[in-house]
Amino acid sequence: MTNTRPDDVHIVQEKVDFLPPDRVTDDRSILTLKSLVMEPLCAWTDGRVEAGLFDRWEVDETGCVWTFHLRPDPVFHDGHRCTARDVVDFVDAISASVDTFGMKWSYARYFAHARFVAASESTMRVTTARPMGDLPEIFTEFYLSRTDPEGNATIGTGPFRVDAFTRATSVRLSDAQGRRMRIDALPNAEARLAEVVAGRADIACQLDCLERLPRREGPLQWIHATHCLSVMAYLNCARGLFASDVARRAVNLAIDRQSLCRQVYHGLARPAATIVSPWHCGASQAGLHPIDYDPDTARAMLRTLDFREELVLRTPTYMPEHAVGIAHVIKDALQHVGLEVRIDVADDRPGYARAIGRKDMGDIAIFDSSPHSTFRVLNDKISSSSRGVWWQGFDDPALEGLITTANETIDPQRRAVAYGRCLSALQTNPPWLYLVHPETLAAARAGLGGLSVDHKGIMHFTKEAFS
Repeated sequence: MTNTRPDDVHIVQEKVDFLPPDRVTDDRSILTLKSLVMEPLCAWTDGRVEAGLFDRWEVDETGCVWTFHLRPDPVFHDGHRCTARDVVDFVDAISASVDTFGMKWSYARYFAHARFVAASESTMRVTTARPMGDLPEIFTEFYLSRTDPEGNATIGTGPFRVDAFTRATSVRLSDAQGRRMRIDALPNAEARLAEVVAGRADIACQLDCLERLPRREGPLQWIHATHCLSVMAYLNCARGLFASDVARRAVNLAIDRQSLCRQVYHGLARPAATIVSPWHCGASQAGLHPIDYDPDTARAMLRTLDFREELVLRTPTYMPEHAVGIAHVIKDALQHVGLEVRIDVADDRPGYARAIGRKDMGDIAIFDSSPHSTFRVLNDKISSSSRGVWWQGFDDPALEGLITTANETIDPQRRAVAYGRCLSALQTNPPWLYLVHPETLAAARAGLGGLSVDHKGIMHFTKEAFS
């Protein structure tokens, strides 16, 4: 359908795509689109799980049988009534799919012993082999959709429907009140900012990707929030210097995170304290502060290890943004405490990810950790029991017991306390070099209201944005 009048809101962002129905993503551009057109099975807000397409759920006394109820009469934009059977088929497809790098999703492992059944048109029953308290949080990553006649997953049950879509280029949306939105893809951040400055667009998103971050001055309004993504560096816990917990603690003391935030991010970042952000489940219960910058103690700890070999620090050129600049900050900091470091830059980002998945990481490897689920970060990257694709040899038997307890705790408040114990233990015995949580940054024309960005980097719009 062709738009016949000017759009109420015109947005430029990094990407315009919906991805296949079985593809889960943490990409902010795509999540913004999905949140407009589709609904997540459950909603996530700063570590809390709330109603989404499922408006309520309950679990039996064993913690192994869950019943999820769809909200009343959900209907897809093509008129198809949304049923529990649609949800079961959707979850089954995700469990069998691969990610953008061609690697098997972790969901197949999470659900290896789970059974999904449509108990009625509006009710899905899930049976697990052991208590799985994080099941509703996992569902916050699943946005239910149907495919259109061209095979694009553009049909949802959310507030906006797709009127026109050209993959990787543009999409036009409208809602039941006739409000219209146009979103164009501009991969270059400088070009996105220029569109708003020139008045050709209302909003430019993902401006934290700018090579030189702006001072946020002038006539534009700036919308920003700290992202729950963790920019971090894997430490090779399987062999070499970082098989030692003393070395891992020492290099964390060697990093001046406040200086990193200023030097690389121009203040648009927050120092990290553990494996997840302050908005993950368990973080507020742990109450952690970032590790102190103490190069003198770091130097003394490293002297006890008498390590003289050169360390290989691997980095991609993006994902995370500013990765090469971060690598040079790390190199300078570690050389300041007596270590020799060589930077190895990888230009092939998908190849780099696959190499890290194969444990080919050198001694230190810059990466990012994007899941907003504490369960997922622990399961995929930390636990030596599950040994997920991103696990890099870390083994702490005491922590494994804490993880199991947290995983199997059903009550949300008690589970958050249990995860807080895990996060505290991981600050004491860090498997990673903890760095920062960057901010998501967008610019809008002056006077445009009703805009916000959440801690997942998703742009949100109230009715004021269309007035």
